[in-house]
Amino acid sequence: MMRSAIQLISSNWPYWNRTEGADHFFLVPHDFGACFHYQEEKAIERGILPLLQRATLVQTFGQRNHVCLKEGSITIPPYAPPQKMQTHLIPDKTPRSIFVYFRGLFYDVGNDPEGGYYARGARAAVWENFKDNPLFDISTEHPTTYYEDMQRAVFCLCPLGWAPWSPRLVEAVIFGCIPVIIADDIVLPFADAIPWEEIGVFVDEKDVPNLDTILTSIPPEVILRKQRLLANPSMKQAMLFPQPAQPGDAFHQVLNGLARKLPHDKSVYLKPGERVLNWTAGPVGDLKPW
Repeated sequence: MMRSAIQLISSNWPYWNRTEGADHFFLVPHDFGACFHYQEEKAIERGILPLLQRATLVQTFGQRNHVCLKEGSITIPPYAPPQKMQTHLIPDKTPRSIFVYFRGLFYDVGNDPEGGYYARGARAAVWENFKDNPLFDISTEHPTTYYEDMQRAVFCLCPLGWAPWSPRLVEAVIFGCIPVIIADDIVLPFADAIPWEEIGVFVDEKDVPNLDTILTSIPPEVILRKQRLLANPSMKQAMLFPQPAQPGDAFHQVLNGLARKLPHDKSVYLKPGERVLNWTAGPVGDLKPW
């Protein structure tokens, strides 16, 4: 589909051919961005679609030192429905009586029948170690009170799945639940607008069996400080894509990221007739018109 789109714009307008996409941007909100596969091994094997290698990529996937994250990409939060979340808000003063909360898969039997590959085993480790721990409210069941429950929790687990990113990250910030980020080398969205280190807790995947010790050892004053920061409306606004757009929202953060790339360096412009990208590179299936 991307190849077909690029073929169309390069044939009908002059802009693409001036730079072969270096002054264009593409939204690629797939598990592994422009590598276009949900399984990491296959995504790495594919690599970023050759025709997108000069463009700016706006993507939910972000992981340091990974072939599917190009330098200069803009990492964005996944979409969470603002109006739906608004309808589930409960009073601010509601006590946070749940210590650790998580709803989602621990194993993906359909795509990873032998286990251990999905979430690099981190979700399985959460379940095996804490399914009977009274401090942990974790389950595969997705209740109708999911959003309300997050607002009653102190910590919300945000482990990787097939990819490092997850909508739980957005949901945790919106509902004031301290995100516990379990995804090694993750690149988080809008680091200049959201102080992730100050509002979240980062746990290495290998340390998941010690999660209870790690979280119970955080001093109450540190928890309160993180909760106060999460209560800042501008923090929540930066994670959402409302319609119509509003000042300071995620759409504006994307625009800020694109604006920082201007003006383009003269070196991105090609000489007339010059070509850099290889149109015939990549798997055979990719070369068929969409």
